[in-house]
Formats: sequence, C-alpha cells, structure tokens
Amino acid sequence: MVVVADLQDGLYQTVRDYDPTVFKNNIIAHAATAKLFNIPIVLTTSAETGPNGLLPKEISTMYPNAPLIRRNGEVDAWDNTDFKAAVRAQNKSQIILAGITTDVCTEFLALSLRSEGYTVFANTEASGTFSKRLADDANRRMENSGVILMGLFAVVMDLMRDWRNTPGSLQLLPFLDQYLPVYGFVARAHEAAVLNGTLAPGELGL
Repeated sequence: MVVVADLQDGLYQTVRDYDPTVFKNNIIAHAATAKLFNIPIVLTTSAETGPNGLLPKEISTMYPNAPLIRRNGEVDAWDNTDFKAAVRAQNKSQIILAGITTDVCTEFLALSLRSEGYTVFANTEASGTFSKRLADDANRRMENSGVILMGLFAVVMDLMRDWRNTPGSLQLLPFLDQYLPVYGFVARAHEAAVLNGTLAPGELGL
C-alpha cells in the first residue's frame, strides 16, 4: 500500500533539498503509483487549516474516496488512532511512504511502522526537508532501522517486476513519460528511431 504523509501545499515550500519543479512532480508521482498498480492508499495531513495547507489538488482529486486522515496535533501519524485504524484496515504488510519533512513526517512514521512489524519502503524522491544534510541524516537513521530507501523508478519496477506483466510496458511507459521524463525520452527516442530512423554511415555493427 501507499501512504501520503503531509505532502501539503504549505509544507512543500519548506523543501530545500530538491528543485521545486522536480519535487512537485515527484510527490504527485508517488501518489499516482497506487492508482497505476491498483493498490490501497491512505492519505494524511497535519493541521491542514493552518499554514501547512491542503494536499495538492492533483492528489486530492486523484483519490476523492480514499481514506484521508486530518490530524490536528499528532506529529507522528502513527499516534493518531484514526490513521492507525485506516492503515490496519488495508490488511497489508508492506508500505510505500513519502512525507514532508523527511526527518519528521517520513522518518517518525517509518520507524513507528517498523516497530509494528511492517516492511517500509521510503520513497526518498518524494520526501523533502530543509537541507540535504537533514535528509541524509534521516535516511541513515531509517536505513539503520530496516527501512528500505528507494526512488520512484525502483518503486515502480519492484511493483511491476516484468515488462510483460499488467501493469507492464503498456501502462508504465506513459506513466514514466509523465513523471520520469528522463526515462520517457528513452522510449521516445526508440519510437522515433523505429518509425523515422535511418542508420548513419558507420553506425551499422556498432
């Protein structure tokens, strides 16, 4: 299952360890992974009526009926009984997690989930904080506690397992073209070569 933890409009503005445009894409991609693979998702926010703000509309409109736990005080989402119940109701043992900030919203929850016996995959590309140093420190603490650190490409490849599966190449390539264009353009270049390409002198046999 996927957990979106405090990826909120206000908190987004505190992130300094990623380019803002890239990071916006990363957090929406994290949420979209659940839809791509048809796996459960639980959303949670922290004090969303204050400066932390709402979830990005791209995420809230993507999941109008998903559990959304609005916390009004608990820093660690696992300390909120409604959130804990929503996660347990999915009856899953593996959780893909991202949050703002990495060293609080992601790390605190990841360590709590590990203490409960969950296998936790922290999407480090969709978790951000005030500096790279803080992110490095948090990632080290999580890894030392058994949290598996992964980026978007590794997450979706691990879920897909085989390009011939469903979801597979047909579904993943458009997803990657939208959210990981450096890989999407690999497919675009191949398409262009097949449909419109000719070998230049010297290329044959390389």
